[in-house]
Amino acid sequence: MAGQTDTIIAAILDDIESGALNPGDGIDEPALERRLGVSRTPMREAMIRLETAGLITRQPRKGATVFKPTLEEFLAILEVHAKLEGQAAGLAARRLSGRSAAALERIVADCENHAGTKGDAEPDAYYQLNMRFHEVVAQAAGNPFLLEMIKTNARKLMAYYRARYKYVGAVADSAHEHREIARLISARDAAAAERRMARHVQFDQITAMDLLAALG
Repeated sequence: MAGQTDTIIAAILDDIESGALNPGDGIDEPALERRLGVSRTPMREAMIRLETAGLITRQPRKGATVFKPTLEEFLAILEVHAKLEGQAAGLAARRLSGRSAAALERIVADCENHAGTKGDAEPDAYYQLNMRFHEVVAQAAGNPFLLEMIKTNARKLMAYYRARYKYVGAVADSAHEHREIARLISARDAAAAERRMARHVQFDQITAMDLLAALG
């Protein structure tokens, strides 16, 4: 059962990360059971675990939906997320290994290449690169508990970050900021890397309101 539960959770998380499931979308549990070839019991366990993590909400007779924050919740989650991402960048600056440095340079170069060759086109493809950048930084921090906290928190905001890259100039700005953060991490300037990363992932309240409205 545990294996089936993990399979269900992984499938739902993949759908959230790819944009197949967006905030407020209902989760068709019977269809998911058929798709994955799983039974009702592990599905129920998966829903409980996802609800405990704050990634879905469940209501009697209405089923499960992907978590959709209010403006207040959005800003509160974002505040925590900025702290976590900043801490990861600071730790990465102190603990950067040769392998992590190479991975960081590769993903930053990929982001710059996308921005340079495609501009504002294919924002969803750029978003996948962006996720990889943040994953590389969090892995370089060398703290698996922090990495999991960042992943869980990020999944509540992914749809909004993805939508942000549809704004004119957002991809180029992001790639430029990734280079700045990577430079600070490589220079082992932990305090500056932490501050820059926290600023990088933040939205002002007006932008947050725009993004919440854009996703209905």
